[in-house]
Amino acid sequence: MAEDFDPARLSADKAERYAELALEVAAVLEGESDRTARMATVASMLHHAFDAFFWTGFYMVDSATGEELMVGPYQGTLGCLRIPFGRGVCGTAAAERRTVIVDDVDAFPGHIACDSRSKSEIVIPVFSEGRLIAVLDVDSDRPAAFDAVDAAGIETILGRVFG
Repeated sequence: MAEDFDPARLSADKAERYAELALEVAAVLEGESDRTARMATVASMLHHAFDAFFWTGFYMVDSATGEELMVGPYQGTLGCLRIPFGRGVCGTAAAERRTVIVDDVDAFPGHIACDSRSKSEIVIPVFSEGRLIAVLDVDSDRPAAFDAVDAAGIETILGRVFG
């Protein structure tokens, strides 16, 4: 159960930590079908599992427009409320349906600064039944905090939870 989750018990090795976290997430979410509850739980568990995660949350595809993201469950300071596809890191990941890693957000063309303390970012598209439903956005107050290990680990968790 969720009350048993203790990130301190996870491996110090990042790849192993993601693998262990994927099992923890699956155990906590077993039997839960509500998408919002699943997003809130994933955001919380990821956020607390990694010290470098400053803001961790979902931007959901607005079903009314299909071309805009709106803030969903998250952990951290205030997030942007709406982001058009193609704008900023989140909008780029949504429009291109691919994971985007940014080592220096100030160097990313069109970056949206929801919190000026953010220095690097990773955004992963979230699919359900082959359809884009959201992006998961993780910001760090450290430059170059994310790499291919983060991308693979988060993509695996999201694929298992929402795929």
